[in-house]
Amino acid sequence: MPEALSAPLVVEFPFTRSLGPVQSAFLTGLRERTVLGVRAAGGRVLVPPVEYDPVTAEEIRELTEVAATGTVTTWAWNPAPRPAQPLASPFAWVLVRLDGADTALLHALAAPGPEAVRTGMRVRIRWAAERTGAITDIACFEPYDGEETGRPAPHDGAFTDPVTGIVTPARLDYRYTPGRAQSAYLDALSRQRIVGERCPSCHKVYVPPRGACPTCGVATTERVEVGPRGTVTTFCIVNIKAKNLDMDVPYVYAHIALDGADLALHARIGGIPYDQVRMGLRVEPVWTEGGRHPDHYRPTGEPDADYDAYKELL
Repeated sequence: MPEALSAPLVVEFPFTRSLGPVQSAFLTGLRERTVLGVRAAGGRVLVPPVEYDPVTAEEIRELTEVAATGTVTTWAWNPAPRPAQPLASPFAWVLVRLDGADTALLHALAAPGPEAVRTGMRVRIRWAAERTGAITDIACFEPYDGEETGRPAPHDGAFTDPVTGIVTPARLDYRYTPGRAQSAYLDALSRQRIVGERCPSCHKVYVPPRGACPTCGVATTERVEVGPRGTVTTFCIVNIKAKNLDMDVPYVYAHIALDGADLALHARIGGIPYDQVRMGLRVEPVWTEGGRHPDHYRPTGEPDADYDAYKELL
């Protein structure tokens, strides 16, 4: 029995969204050192603004300017900031109700230590030196010893060169431990074998194994070698090139029902023009030297499988 594996993994992608009139005005306002909220049906001023009333679900667009000062409503100390967080040194996460607003904005508070932070303390925005129309235009909040300033004032939301879209990088760093069943599966792959586990109740063989039957909910321990050949059940043609992936488009990703398995896995199809891949195509794995998993699957040259042989695995 191989040791359970563990490895650091990173999931990262750019999240792109277009902005409607409310969010566009809010982010463009931050670039111009102006904080805008939106007035809801009941008269409450919401900061950050939303496009639909949280009570009535009606569209709301009445923009209102609020102050750059406010009051901490709650907080939590962050002793070890992570990369890309607002401040590199320890800081407090705070919810701040800006003067003139009825809801709180989440951001960072620069403070020497947790003893310097309290609910009810007065703070003000520290603006970033360079502003682009993003929430990071607020560098952080800092302590402020003044009273409430100003009242909310109507704002038309008009700015020169408004921000109409944003790209936000999303990143998740974590350590993945696949557990007993998948560790055995990965160990077998490194030796160019493919193994699944059979359910003792329904007798289906699942690849990759999960350690339990997803249908019956019982533990699975009996290992079964499957494949290596299989049948394409469904597929898609990929036309968009992924960042950092050295692979020309178009190419085909397919669900493949390996011989002896009762669950299709997905893999790339090669060795055949993309427009000739079809349901029922018989394929086999291609291993690269030193590879720990098949690089892709290619046609075996066998006749296509009959639809009835794989229809339950679509």
